[in-house]
Amino acid sequence: MSAQIIGGYFSSHVPGIGGAIARGDQDKPYWKPFFDGYPPVRAWLSQTRPDVAIVFYNDHGLNFFLDAMPTFAVGAAASYPNEDEGWGLPVYKTFQGDPGLSWHIIEELVGSGFDITMCQKMKVDHALSIPFELAYPDADAWPVKIVPVAINTVQYPLPSPQRCYDLGRAVNRALQSWQDDTRVVVIGSGGLSHQLDGARAGFINADYDRFCLDHLANDPQALLRHSTEEVAAIAGTQGVEIVNWIAARGALGDGAQAEVTRNYHIPISNTAAATLVLTPA
Repeated sequence: MSAQIIGGYFSSHVPGIGGAIARGDQDKPYWKPFFDGYPPVRAWLSQTRPDVAIVFYNDHGLNFFLDAMPTFAVGAAASYPNEDEGWGLPVYKTFQGDPGLSWHIIEELVGSGFDITMCQKMKVDHALSIPFELAYPDADAWPVKIVPVAINTVQYPLPSPQRCYDLGRAVNRALQSWQDDTRVVVIGSGGLSHQLDGARAGFINADYDRFCLDHLANDPQALLRHSTEEVAAIAGTQGVEIVNWIAARGALGDGAQAEVTRNYHIPISNTAAATLVLTPA
């Protein structure tokens, strides 16, 4: 017996999405093409009914800042409160953790050579909360527990796409050895291409985004050809959030994946926004 990985859900997490939800702008022309991507996600989650979500995301200064920035941090808490890190977004519902599974994953990661930060107290920001608000908009309480895995996409030096993929594969090994029939969804949160500052502020590379969307399911190795620095040049400095998706894809395992739904829209607050669901083929 081991955990059952039902598939992966990949989503953008732009703070502006939270503002649009708070204002009720989902049907306005600027936002509607983006929000139209989520009913199929909700239908899939309703059908598959996961128990736990392993969430690969990047913290935006809520837990970690430039003076102390772990490359990889894994939550091992019983609960994870959401807080607004300065965007003026509503504070979302507190998430329940799964400490037993968290520690099992942590042990596998350390055993696989990953020097990670273990967090028995951890807050979560918009990067984790917004994908859930999009997936479960009417929930009185989040219907899944979480294991958050924060990846540094802010402070140089950054982990490479290959290293993040290997991190995900180690998480997959932990799930394969977890002696429980827990139904697990893997979530990759971030991106796609965008740059928020500097001379290239507003930069978007739709060709690279579509390359990632086209290859993530069944040729993830294609996304590992570039260094993190090359990804920043190709996709914008904040476009390196694609490593969260790459890690999540690694956590799905080596088997073929089928695409359940995909949505891609430009722009959302100067960001190329996407939604993708993969399930074992």
